[in-house]
Amino acid sequence: MIRYNRIISLLLLVFAVSACGFFGGNQKTPGGYVRHCVRLLDREALYADSAAWREAKTSVLAEAKTFTTMDQAHDAVSRVAKVAGGKHSGLIPPVTDTASYPEVAPEVRLLDEDILHIVLPAHTGVKVPDSLYIHRVLAFLQEHQDARGVILDLRGNTGGNMGPMISAASPLLPDEIILRFKGRKRTTPIFLESVLMGVGLSGEGIEKLPATTPVAILTDDHTGSSGEATLLCFRGLDNVRTFGMPTAGYASANVTHYLADGYLLVITASCDMARTGEVFCDDPIEPDVRTETPLEDAAAWVKAVRSENN
Repeated sequence: MIRYNRIISLLLLVFAVSACGFFGGNQKTPGGYVRHCVRLLDREALYADSAAWREAKTSVLAEAKTFTTMDQAHDAVSRVAKVAGGKHSGLIPPVTDTASYPEVAPEVRLLDEDILHIVLPAHTGVKVPDSLYIHRVLAFLQEHQDARGVILDLRGNTGGNMGPMISAASPLLPDEIILRFKGRKRTTPIFLESVLMGVGLSGEGIEKLPATTPVAILTDDHTGSSGEATLLCFRGLDNVRTFGMPTAGYASANVTHYLADGYLLVITASCDMARTGEVFCDDPIEPDVRTETPLEDAAAWVKAVRSENN
């Protein structure tokens, strides 16, 4: 299993970003820093109504009165953030080295001349521009409207910004609510049109592949966060089947706050809900077909489906 406690600082689904951390509360002292973060967790975290959080909050606020260093404050906030928001929440140090940032552009290729294989990797926009990520895939799909089928490869996609991922795959999705975020107090529908607008695109200029085109999606235990959100946008569609291994179990949306010292407080605010009504959050998402050879099995399924339809 991937070490999410290490790379969560790099690849997170950012549902919303707030700069209020620079201005709210006294963050100059360790105690003030903890109190500010606790207020944010209280307001937004998914499990902030739980008895476990109330106990943890009381304990950490008392403990913070004795803190003399910011390291103590960071450790305490990191610990209690997971009580309030679950395993997808945490405190992220500033990123200072972007040269080795693990970000690559999508890969596209033809299998057997008429099956499209598209690899959608993790993405934050730090090294690969959103426009390159999106249009490399969009152009490929637009050029191959008559493809026998599509294999969307989400293996290794640990997350990042879901907007470019979903937008890149938008010719394969219907123009409707593709996902919902189920929070503590409300459920928010996510429309495909809204996702496209968020990255500066209009759905009117995007040609859809036929709704009968078989779409196989590949997953593994590194498919997490925005990778899982992208996967769930396809859940419940008749022409889709998933292959591989269960996902990482980070199917949740986060609110990210910039803090005065450059750290980010990431708070899980909602779980992902598929169009089927199923809610996913901390548990892995099972594929339709568990297999150690997902690419080969997916290609065989695509060929079988098209043969039946011909």
